[in-house]
Formats: sequence, structure tokens, C-alpha cells
Amino acid sequence: MKEKLEILLLDDEAIVGNRLGPAIKKAGCNVEVFEDPQKALNRINEKEFDVVVTDIMMADVNGIQVLEEVRKKSDKTKVIIITGYATVALAREAMDKGAFDIIAKPFRPKDFLAVIAKAADSLGYKREIVAAA
Repeated sequence: MKEKLEILLLDDEAIVGNRLGPAIKKAGCNVEVFEDPQKALNRINEKEFDVVVTDIMMADVNGIQVLEEVRKKSDKTKVIIITGYATVALAREAMDKGAFDIIAKPFRPKDFLAVIAKAADSLGYKREIVAAA
């Protein structure tokens, strides 16, 4: 098993990547941050990530489409949806399509890292994710 969890973070708001990217690194994970959904999808097709974190509402490509693309490539990758538009219908659709979890914005980095830790645990990583926030 790899030493570090490989995470792709996609959010079209730069502030999200600027804030969460360093927190993920500090927690002991490798992270690639994207603002452009198409570039993120290209990278997902090049590399298998342990965890993909995606915003739901973005121009051109939405988080459900990202989730579907990840599912086509890997059943093991955990997809975490972050959204400022949390609704029961959206949550149900995401979970039905194989999302690991959904986090409503705004959230605290330590709550986000708790979900990452839960995903790591479900993948069999024994290494503890440090709450870096």
C-alpha cells in the first residue's frame, strides 16, 4: 500500500483550493488541486486517486458528472461532494451514484479532514490523518 493518500481536490472557487490544499498536505496526504473541471477530469483519466473531492455546482461540468467519470474508472476511489447547495434530492442522487460522503459549505477544515480520515479508513489506510486545521 502507498505511504500517502492520493487526493484530487476540485472546486471552481480558488479560495477553497487555497485553503484546503495546504490543510490536506499538512495532514500527511498528497493533493492535486484543480479549479477547471475539464483539467481535473483529464487528470482523473491519467491517474488513479484514492479520494476525489469535488464541488457540485460548477460551470460546464458538475460534481455529479465528475462522480460518474470516477466511477467508470475505479470502484475503489472515494468521492466526496462539497456543496453550498445541499438538498435532500442532491444528496440522494450523489449517494445513489456512489458518492462516499457529502459536506455542506461552509465547513471547518477539521470537519473536512474528519471525512478524509473516514475515507482513508475505509480504504484500509492505518495511518491517522492529522487534524491540521
